[in-house]
Amino acid sequence: MTSKRDGRGGRAAGTSTAPGAPPQTDRELLRRYHEGGDRTAREELVQRHLPLVRALARRYAGRGEPLDDIEQVGAIGLLKAIDRYELSREVALTTYATPNVVGEIKRHFRDKGWAIRIPRGLQELNARMSSTVERLTSRMGRSPTIAEIARELTVGPEEVLEALEAGSAYAPMSLSGNPSSESDLDPMEALGGEDEAFERSEQRATLEPALHALPERDREILRKRFEEGLTQTQIAEQVGISQMHVSRLIRKSLARMRAELSG
Repeated sequence: MTSKRDGRGGRAAGTSTAPGAPPQTDRELLRRYHEGGDRTAREELVQRHLPLVRALARRYAGRGEPLDDIEQVGAIGLLKAIDRYELSREVALTTYATPNVVGEIKRHFRDKGWAIRIPRGLQELNARMSSTVERLTSRMGRSPTIAEIARELTVGPEEVLEALEAGSAYAPMSLSGNPSSESDLDPMEALGGEDEAFERSEQRATLEPALHALPERDREILRKRFEEGLTQTQIAEQVGISQMHVSRLIRKSLARMRAELSG
């Protein structure tokens, strides 16, 4: 059977690859879909990459959702990736699709974890607030106020209060539930050992008085060096002093803190 040809002797848009011809690459199929509107090319791309979706979906199995449902959600992410792909991109479709599929699955779990329907904006604001509160607490040495949280997030205080109230509607999976229907392991037996954060919190509480005995600039330099992990050169550029001066201030501050702690 001969294939349909256009007036210039080429294969007409929308036709499939001739029998015996080598399979087309992802980029060729994407070009057929995006430039020629060939829906069969889109379907071929979906079928070709469904194994990737299944592999990614299996990572989230046993979290209270049927695997089939997770795969369907992941397939939606794959379709979105195919539709959004730009032919100018120098990246493989699998590389581009993977974060889209994973993101769609994570959004599904995030939405299913709320006991009542909460607007997506409040859900995202609630998720951002946790790290923001932790960062502000570390920076100021105390719990931040609603107004301070709002300024950091560039939202109004009323939105912060709404997000805090919305957080009470979140319903995480119970620890008494089996994490996997294929396992008989008691979830309580799977709990880990002592959390390293406890030791870090104790160290922070011990160092706090000695840290506050330092001038504000010295405290800021130590924070940049040991919390943000900046180099002495980077700190010098930000503070406006020489790298050698930064080095001397760090040594002097640490020595003073040791003296405070030993005293």
